[in-house]
Amino acid sequence: MEKIIQDQLKRVEKRSQELDHQLATPEITSDLERLQVLAQEKAGLEELVTRYREYKVVSGSLKETRAMLGTGLDEDMTTLARQEIASLESRLGQLLQEITLALLPKDANDERDIIMEIRAGAGGDEAALFAADLFRMYSRYAQSKSCGIDIIDHNESDIGGFKEIIFEIKGKGAFSRLKHERGVHRVQRVPTTESSGRIHTSTATVAVLPEASEVEVSVKPDDLRIDIFHSGGAGGQHVNKVATAVRITHLPTGIVTTCQDERSQLRNKNKAMSVLRARLLDIKQRKQDDEITSQRRSQVGTGDRAEKIRTYNFPQDRVTDHRIGHSLRNLPRILEGELDELINALAAHDQAKQLEKQLA
Repeated sequence: MEKIIQDQLKRVEKRSQELDHQLATPEITSDLERLQVLAQEKAGLEELVTRYREYKVVSGSLKETRAMLGTGLDEDMTTLARQEIASLESRLGQLLQEITLALLPKDANDERDIIMEIRAGAGGDEAALFAADLFRMYSRYAQSKSCGIDIIDHNESDIGGFKEIIFEIKGKGAFSRLKHERGVHRVQRVPTTESSGRIHTSTATVAVLPEASEVEVSVKPDDLRIDIFHSGGAGGQHVNKVATAVRITHLPTGIVTTCQDERSQLRNKNKAMSVLRARLLDIKQRKQDDEITSQRRSQVGTGDRAEKIRTYNFPQDRVTDHRIGHSLRNLPRILEGELDELINALAAHDQAKQLEKQLA
């Protein structure tokens, strides 16, 4: 085992033992708040400590079994010993991989719900139709993971696509699963409006923002301008008679958020505030990480075709993620929300980069 990993595991095991001792003391058991904090820390270390202890046991068994081969065993026992060595080596490798991944720094946003923003980029009406395809794809994927979906705002194109759509996805680990989707997505296909059969290339941008709580992002009422107006588009007579749509402008930053999808003015205001807090958290985290450019702009770029992270090629029935050079066939299946293979490949790539950096 790499020495750097071994040293980390020793520190983790020592801390776990310290927590066991503290949790058994009367001072801690009588302080419920402190008890809860330490118990949560202990629970967070438990799985890693268990794997490390198993690693030490398996490593010891492997050493003993290898030593047996030099003690004059008969042929049958030698065969059994070699089979045991192969089994122990396999388990040891598996444990090392699990331990290494468990030691990687956790993204503080991974367990959060998300706000996803999809906007048509280059390509006019075809880009808006593609934005609608992406919304449907992510909706199907979220539903397959038992996540809730709630539209916050949308702006439809004349032929049924979306110039822009903003929505929430609520569910455990939503950000960890979908954070790699941010960027410029490109589609190559023959539009339904194209009579000559010429392939068009269009783009849509995707931003993925972790939702922020009111405690994390405090917004002063004096910093807000709130406008109430009549909803536009589909919705029946109600949206035309009652002014329920809400537009919130954050004066210090100039950020504007809008929600008009609910019949209740209060619900629209709450949703618009949720988007505002997510964008302000994005700015706050960017500053903490000493980034020069806005994370949100780095996610979506300008929508230019050259900035693509993924291409959906209809004539060749292929989806290619350019960040990892990974291609998949059966494009209709992917657009139906079957994204696990792509998402898992991106997560593994990210873990490998983190591991390389940690071991450097």
